[in-house]
Amino acid sequence: MKIKINGIQVHYRLEGPPSAPVITLSHSLATDLTMWDPQMEVLTSRFRVLRYDTRGHGASDAPPGPYSLDQLGEDGHGLLKALNIEQTHFMGLSMGGMIAQVLALKHPDMLRSLILCDTMSQLPPEAKPIWDERITIAEKQGMEPHVKPTIERWFTEPFRSSPVVDRVRAMIRATNPKGYIGCSRAIMGLNLTERLSAISLPTLIIVGEEDPGTPVEASQVMQKKIKGSKLVVLKSAAHLSNIEQADAFNKAVLSFLSAAE
Repeated sequence: MKIKINGIQVHYRLEGPPSAPVITLSHSLATDLTMWDPQMEVLTSRFRVLRYDTRGHGASDAPPGPYSLDQLGEDGHGLLKALNIEQTHFMGLSMGGMIAQVLALKHPDMLRSLILCDTMSQLPPEAKPIWDERITIAEKQGMEPHVKPTIERWFTEPFRSSPVVDRVRAMIRATNPKGYIGCSRAIMGLNLTERLSAISLPTLIIVGEEDPGTPVEASQVMQKKIKGSKLVVLKSAAHLSNIEQADAFNKAVLSFLSAAE
């Protein structure tokens, strides 16, 4: 399904029992809503699950950037309003976790709980040249040069031969370079750490033990800032921990949501 939000067409799927509590899922950079497929069976058994393609990704529009995290947050907020969803649990991974933080700070009344996965609250200064280089590559060469190094960051070496990783490679290749660049610029503006103490929602933080891009230390920073938040570190997982350790990830999420309900 598509719906017009903030001047763009946003692609979404809404699945699960119509009367069940809603959980909204926000994906990482250079993927799409199917990134969450490993979670769907367990979540739709108990929840109404909203997934959507972030601006510039999947089947959503990719207008010229740069984008901002506030803008991406307002896209999510606008989608919830348009679908008449008054309250939702919200789970985001990587860029999706950054969007989740923005929503929790700007629209806390709409959220029942927060699940922040393999993400961070502030981009370290030393990361800026890395992001500048990634943007330049996408501008000049498209997404193909990003496939191999991204997979190496996202999954541990033993898991990279799994057939499911081929689907992730396809998602990276299919990402619109304009959307990748626009969202990369948004990520480069990430600076939320000192505001996180304002979040009072029930919060779960999940991170892969071997995540190089948003390491355990970044999750520990968020845990210290968000009062009462819980941190789960998944062994044998890198950045896309929801895929690499789907069973352990799902168990942690369901346990948390049961308590938050």
